[in-house]
Amino acid sequence: MINNIWYFVTFLTLLSAVMVITSRNPINSVLYLIITFFCLSVHYVLLNAQFLAAVNLIVYAGAIMVLFLFVIMFLNLRQSTTESKTNLTKLAAAILGGSLLVIMVAAMRKAQPEGFNPFSYQPGTGLVEGLGQVLFRDYLLPFELVTVLFF
Repeated sequence: MINNIWYFVTFLTLLSAVMVITSRNPINSVLYLIITFFCLSVHYVLLNAQFLAAVNLIVYAGAIMVLFLFVIMFLNLRQSTTESKTNLTKLAAAILGGSLLVIMVAAMRKAQPEGFNPFSYQPGTGLVEGLGQVLFRDYLLPFELVTVLFF
């Protein structure tokens, strides 16, 4: 059951990410990006990282996307309909994307991921309670200094 949910959300994430890139309307692109962030938050929940899911929804899907939406609305991009992408720009993008793909494949071939070890699994990993214990027990002084800086 969880695998089916995982694959469906992964498909939806990839589809909405592709739609962010291929969408001609910038407003639709921002809305697809919000869907992508929501799907990533579902992935975080499935990985038992509820705090990251909440932060992703609040900060990225909430605040940052509203900022992007307001900037796009203020720019009024509908007035300029001239094609700004030349063949040289498209060639440079293809070369840059291909080289990034080659670098990522080379890095993944050398990486040796560890398998799942059920004996070292801790069910409290990723929960807010564990994060609070670490922050207020092990890193209390740096946490307090950061709060003073934020204030």
